[in-house]
Amino acid sequence: MTYTSVNPYDGQLLESFQQISDRQLEDKLAAAARCFNTWKHTSYAKRAVIIGRAAELMRARTQDLARLATLEMGKRISEARGEVTFSADILDYYAKNAEHFLARKKLHPQQGEAHLESSPLGVIFGVEPWNFPYYQLARVAGPQLMAGNVLVIKHAGCVPQCAMAFEALLSEAGAPEGLYTNLLISHEQSDRVVDDVRVKGVALTGSVPAGRSLAARAGARLKPSSMELGGSDAFIVLEDADLDLALGWAVWGRLYNCGQTCCAAKRFIVVEQVADAFIERFSAALAALKPGNPMDEKTTLGPLSTESALQQLLEQVDTAVLSGAKVLLGGERIRCPGSYMSPTILTDIAPDNPAYREEFFGPVALFFRVKDVEEAIALANDSDFGLGGSVFTQDVGRGLRVASRVETGMMFINNINWSDAELPFGGIKNSGYGRELGDMGIQAFVNKKLVRYLAIDAPT
Repeated sequence: MTYTSVNPYDGQLLESFQQISDRQLEDKLAAAARCFNTWKHTSYAKRAVIIGRAAELMRARTQDLARLATLEMGKRISEARGEVTFSADILDYYAKNAEHFLARKKLHPQQGEAHLESSPLGVIFGVEPWNFPYYQLARVAGPQLMAGNVLVIKHAGCVPQCAMAFEALLSEAGAPEGLYTNLLISHEQSDRVVDDVRVKGVALTGSVPAGRSLAARAGARLKPSSMELGGSDAFIVLEDADLDLALGWAVWGRLYNCGQTCCAAKRFIVVEQVADAFIERFSAALAALKPGNPMDEKTTLGPLSTESALQQLLEQVDTAVLSGAKVLLGGERIRCPGSYMSPTILTDIAPDNPAYREEFFGPVALFFRVKDVEEAIALANDSDFGLGGSVFTQDVGRGLRVASRVETGMMFINNINWSDAELPFGGIKNSGYGRELGDMGIQAFVNKKLVRYLAIDAPT
């Protein structure tokens, strides 16, 4: 397998890297296991010095790191800078809070004394996607390294330079050998990593098929795992919504990162009374986006991450249309160099249309009209995914009631702002299981040991 950097703006090859050998993989796993034997005994304060220093280095090199992400996967430069900054925030958050999150918890048994104490499991294997090449790494590195685990990471094949840059940051920050290891490995080698007795857990962000495969392999070896597998989030607009507010979030929610976000707004479910006004303005806003060089601050539409990603999206749109959907806007490749997709809106999507169940990972919006809030909730829940969702209404109490009834891991009222290190991130159904970020994000791969003690003269 070759790890290849190709600039999706112009299709030019940047650099390529060969996968490591089996012998090199063994050496790296052995180094990780050795590191864990000392890292698990390292104080939280000493761990925090390294993780905090890595955050400082990220902020100091924001522009260079952002530029690398833009070159490798086409993210607009302003969005790339925001990702770098947020990634540094995550590292800082766990450097400051890990000891508190994992502090001994006193229990109150009927007899004697008891407590729960937390201890790291060991080497954790992470498999991460390309769409947020630093954030995906930071949200596993921050909590797991501060918890006392060590990491071996297989990053996506199209962002190898971002993967190497993140590893180099931690090394420069003082990470001992084996603490955080980037693995340029094949899928077959990845399976062997999961099987390895030294590896104690698996964390994946990726597709449903990849999640099923890796979770099954980890489960067969009784290893804990966390799976974040994407979504098809509902964006519900009720008749009393502030349309200016809703439309601003609608455009951002569908086009941020060129729509290549698992918790993006993807299914726009609008109550009939405001549907015409919403779709007219939404269409105009998407049509006004201009493709261009993602390095240019003025560009409002960047390319998709790869040519294969564009081809897959075009095929999905074609299948949807052949199955009865209508193209209200776009639906085509933009005729310019690079992997650009026109912002697209599909309507008239029946439940038997494949598009009704699929995730569209790019600038394609699915639009549905509903008669009332009950129909909106029912449609939102009629999905194989359950990652996030949002509802727009000027009655916050009503929004809270809707949020409680939508079957997802996350719901947002009058916003879609998931970018907060303190908030747990994750879903249900085909969106996976487990949570990252927040207090919950550091608990996934720690042993919660019960310790109970009685006076020596007490009956057994």
